[in-house]
Amino acid sequence: QLVESGGGLVQPGGSLRLSCAASGLTLDNYGIGWFRQAPGKEREGVACISINDDSTNYADSVKGRFTFNRDNAKTTMYLQMNSLKPEDTGVYFCAIGGKCVGTVMKNLEVWGQGTQVTISS
Repeated sequence: QLVESGGGLVQPGGSLRLSCAASGLTLDNYGIGWFRQAPGKEREGVACISINDDSTNYADSVKGRFTFNRDNAKTTMYLQMNSLKPEDTGVYFCAIGGKCVGTVMKNLEVWGQGTQVTISS
């Protein structure tokens, strides 16, 4: 099970840190990723780390502003979001699966329930 937290309403230029806590599994055994879905749009990948890999793939729209990492216990992943823009608004989901091709995750296994992020003045 994956549970996200940390969403909210912030002004443009602000920051948020999303967390995704895993229960009953160790993140090291999976590819991990963050995805988002804006109103009226399809879900898109934000950041993705393949199974058995430490490199992170970021969507072009978030490169240099978002940082994806996980804790040493390998049970929680984080998405630090800085310099937020209105177009970052959406529901953010974490997920586990297999290999990442860019920010597309293959063999998705589990999604979190999502956390709402709203960027507005």
